[in-house]
Amino acid sequence: MSVKVEVRGDYACFTRPEMKVERVSYDVMTPSASRGLLEAIYWHPGMKWVIDRIYVLNPIEFTNVRRNEVKSKIPCGSIKTLMNGGKAKDYICTSEDIQQRAALILRDVHYVIEAHFELTDKTAPNDNEGKFCDIIRRRLEKGQCYHQPYFGCREFPASFKKWEGGEITTAYPDEDKDLGFMLFDMDYSDKSDISPMFFKATLTKGVLDLRDCEVFR
Repeated sequence: MSVKVEVRGDYACFTRPEMKVERVSYDVMTPSASRGLLEAIYWHPGMKWVIDRIYVLNPIEFTNVRRNEVKSKIPCGSIKTLMNGGKAKDYICTSEDIQQRAALILRDVHYVIEAHFELTDKTAPNDNEGKFCDIIRRRLEKGQCYHQPYFGCREFPASFKKWEGGEITTAYPDEDKDLGFMLFDMDYSDKSDISPMFFKATLTKGVLDLRDCEVFR
């Protein structure tokens, strides 16, 4: 089943992993962020979302903001010490660790996500494609979600609704853009060594086509 979901928001940040300190967003929504947004609307262990296309409906615009972030995290070793009955620091004091960081983010974003789902080996005996299709349709029509969908960071919420049909008019109907290498998703096949996957992204007439794209690990 193919699903088209219209999503929009005031701001978005799909962070480039090569930027270590200050956040810099990709030009458009990443496939993994799209999948996460759809999973916020409906997730089930018996199915998985596959992103086919991302349509960019608004021109790509950036803006600069300064955000308060904590500069440290609780070490894993401290948690293990506490679990074994030892003493260690088990909190972060924001007044001591807070610092301001600049971020280059997107503004006034508007996309249509085209996706389909595939059944997994965790389906129950009464699970089937028709059942999932009906649930997804009802949730989109009613605006239901498991948690608030967001664009990259939780402070950038996304509104969503089912695409009502018709031709999708993009912001770049007569232009192609080379977006360079972009994060595709994370490879969870080896839980002890989770690794990122990238692909060569091209925005063709305002559409990021993810079908049959070459993935680099």
